Amino acid sequence: MNYFIDVVLPIPLERLFTYSVLDDQAQQLTPGMRVAVPFGKTRIYTALVMRIHSEPPQAYEAKPIHQLLDEVPLVGETQLAHWKWIASYYMCTLGEVFRTAVPGALLLESETVVILNIDFNKESSQLKEEEEMVLMALENRGALSVRDISNLLEKKTVLPILNELVRLKAILLKEELVEQYKPKMLRYVRLSKLYQDEAALEQLLESMKRAPKQIQTILALFQLQSARKPVLLKSLQQESRVSPGVIRALLDKEILEEFSLRKDRISFDQKGSVKESVKLNSDQITALKTLKEGHKEGKVVLLHGVTSSGKTELYAKLIEEYLKKGEQVLYLLPEIALTAQLIQRLQLYFGKMISVYHSRYNVQERVEVWYNVMGRKSKAQLIIGARSSLFLPYHQLGLIIVDEEHESSFKQYDPAPRYHARDAAIVLAKMHDARVVLGSATPSIESFNNVQIGKYAYAGLTRRYGNVLMPEIELVDLKLLRRKKRLKGHFSDRLIELIHDSLEVNEQVILFQNRRGFAPIVECTSCGHSPGCPNCDVSLTFHRHRNQLRCHYCGHHAELQPACLACGNNTLDTKGFGTQQVEEEAKVLFPEAEIARMDFDTTRGKHSHARIIQKFEDQETDILIGTQMLTKGLDFRHVNLVGIMNADTLLNFPDFRAHEKSFQMLTQVAGRAGRTEKRGKVIIQTYNPYHQILHQVSSNDYLTMYSEQLYEREQYHYPPLNRIIRITFKHKEYNKLNEAAEWFTEALRLKYGTWILGPEYPPIPRIRNQYLKHVLVKIPRKISAAKMKNSIKRTEQSFNAISQYKGVRVIYDVDHL
Repeated sequence: MNYFIDVVLPIPLERLFTYSVLDDQAQQLTPGMRVAVPFGKTRIYTALVMRIHSEPPQAYEAKPIHQLLDEVPLVGETQLAHWKWIASYYMCTLGEVFRTAVPGALLLESETVVILNIDFNKESSQLKEEEEMVLMALENRGALSVRDISNLLEKKTVLPILNELVRLKAILLKEELVEQYKPKMLRYVRLSKLYQDEAALEQLLESMKRAPKQIQTILALFQLQSARKPVLLKSLQQESRVSPGVIRALLDKEILEEFSLRKDRISFDQKGSVKESVKLNSDQITALKTLKEGHKEGKVVLLHGVTSSGKTELYAKLIEEYLKKGEQVLYLLPEIALTAQLIQRLQLYFGKMISVYHSRYNVQERVEVWYNVMGRKSKAQLIIGARSSLFLPYHQLGLIIVDEEHESSFKQYDPAPRYHARDAAIVLAKMHDARVVLGSATPSIESFNNVQIGKYAYAGLTRRYGNVLMPEIELVDLKLLRRKKRLKGHFSDRLIELIHDSLEVNEQVILFQNRRGFAPIVECTSCGHSPGCPNCDVSLTFHRHRNQLRCHYCGHHAELQPACLACGNNTLDTKGFGTQQVEEEAKVLFPEAEIARMDFDTTRGKHSHARIIQKFEDQETDILIGTQMLTKGLDFRHVNLVGIMNADTLLNFPDFRAHEKSFQMLTQVAGRAGRTEKRGKVIIQTYNPYHQILHQVSSNDYLTMYSEQLYEREQYHYPPLNRIIRITFKHKEYNKLNEAAEWFTEALRLKYGTWILGPEYPPIPRIRNQYLKHVLVKIPRKISAAKMKNSIKRTEQSFNAISQYKGVRVIYDVDHL
């Protein structure tokens, strides 16, 4: 009997592919296992088995698989069901979900290996110097990768050389799978079994009288062994203070034995002893009781607690109960910066039961967390992570906590799948029969609306922990101060006064400006020319510390010239300001203060978030300047002043969610102030102090903001009352993009009329030399979203059949934020 398997490949193709397998392979395989399969002319890919059957494909002859890669399934049944839901709901392919979900080191891909053709006669051919070098290296090494040849010739492009050698039949090319994941092995030493008893050891030491360094090494080994732990080779060398050659001599004489043990790359050093249990105050106990009642009804619970109300302690109490039952808990965070503080706090209760998973870990570290979760290890009972941690292979998932659920960082934008981690987490919980808590001081309109219509349960914390007062918020009118010339750079006299007061009593200050760089625009005051990006329709941002103009979309950068490139005059000036400019001005105004900056530019390193936060916690930093990274749940005990440098950039953004996001961001950053006994102070600098959102932030009036925003969205048919899908068309040719977008939109408008808006150019119509055009599809509640998505997909099939539109990319963003 012939057996076949249907597999999904990590590439953006809609269909599954069928391969043939041998009888014994079919017996070993189950859905969720990885296999290596040939695809295309030469490539080998990692594929995931979806089905084993005996039905040959009709359209083509099935190729045999290259090899099996797993003995047990890497992906569970529930995981696969969740992936299928994501692919269906967010209108992408299962292959795209597969590539995003699985750590890159587990997606083995083939590498081209070059080998020498033994039949080639070198003497009869006239070879160039570089070609001869390649052949000589192959004679010595047998086989080389393309990267090896590139390093050998010290050239980035070696394909022309290889193509010429292939044409001459001097070399052969083959594909080999490259294993990216390698366990971390540590080298240990122990005394040989021959010298374990006392008499043999005494005799050994007697015979080594002329080798004092070797005796010193053995005595150091005994000293280290007293801890009853395996002795690291590195530790023995440090303790004995001998050269590596002495230890090597003892190993060669078989007096010492070397062995290796596997060690996880990630381990958290526990600080202090584990607390017995989480202690809650009366407000938290009431909220927890309400929360549990919601869970008994099988509902998602929205925990709406003001900033510093003790939501984390409440989460910890809930986590404790689920861990005692032996169930896994997933704690989702919107920002990697939050993990460092949270790990420290949760370690006090849960010790070494914590694993962390996010994109700043390298592929090797992510693989280890994946295997720990899959193996149900005790160190992977509580998973703290960003949105990608949703895809880990959970078995007994009991609880999902989505902290700061309102955050747009939970939405993946590029590449596909463009999923929302909060919504995908709710579906995952339903599949595992787990419970969900959504926590926020400023819930999203969608989540609060689900409470209003009875879909979600609600638990509230209306007072700060310890009955600390909410911060006092003061609005400063920049327009008035500029007219009276009472501004120093971008600092109002009131903000300067309060910063001086805080620094005098050793309190810390946070300054918020949601734009990185020095200035977003450099403009010539003579001719008005502003340097723009050659690849994107956007002005270049000035970064002063490098004297560089940078594009924040494609990464293009150029040195700032002293004169205008258009008119040649030395009249360049900057417009607007970013965190770098705030930092420079602060250093001039407060020369005695220790100032740090936290934005994308200063947090590129793996542990850079943690270092900046730790220094601020340890009061080594007086003033911390940052972007929205500072707004998300960080807990600083000595901050009593927060300054918001310019609130207007948030309020005037062209987006129907701008006012909601402004309220959330300003409230969150204000919440960093006064988290202990003393009442905090917040200064909001603005050119429009009478704006309704700013007054709602000042009075912490979430309900008024919610009702006003809901009314506006009802008028214009926006979420949460309607769903939206944004369709983006992308192509390098302006005219072709226009034609294609118009054709697609008209086809949809024939079916759905006024529910289709566009096509329109976005505020930045060209990025990375690709023009963009958007179409917004509104889906009213009375229309089935699934049917409408299927209809859009059918339209895309017709669109792809038109040859002149073939190169135009169609991108779907379901529930666009």
